[in-house]
Amino acid sequence: MRLLERMRKEWFMIGIVLAIAGAKLEPSIGVNGGPLKPEITVSYIAVATIFFNSGLSLKTEELTSALVHIKLHLFIQIFTLAFFPATIWLFLQLLSITPINEWLLKGLQTVGCMPPPVSSAVILTKAVGGNEGDSWLPVTCRRLLWCWPSDRLGTLCS
Repeated sequence: MRLLERMRKEWFMIGIVLAIAGAKLEPSIGVNGGPLKPEITVSYIAVATIFFNSGLSLKTEELTSALVHIKLHLFIQIFTLAFFPATIWLFLQLLSITPINEWLLKGLQTVGCMPPPVSSAVILTKAVGGNEGDSWLPVTCRRLLWCWPSDRLGTLCS
């Protein structure tokens, strides 16, 4: 009975191990154009499902209360879209005088210009008991308003 309880508790990890084992045994199922059609299911359906489920779990009160936290949202936007990229740029200037591969530096520069992933911001906020509305709002704004400028910034700096 104890093993069954442990399996119920660790169902997600067991599922991941089984999925990896299945992919190792029959990799042709998950390739582009394969039966699972990951070019469609992963790119569109899975992402939409994750956002939909997260939206269902978000309390309306949290989202509406997050709208009035202007200082918090400005701080988050400035930190992630100005301070962090500037810090990475300075760090890259120091690294450029070392024998580190040029393409590794360009990759770090690209990552430094990108806003953090939605999943990280929301999941980590939820894990520490923070206000999910306060994490969703800036993340959504960054995704909608800053994708193109951050992409251009990465191109201009290279």
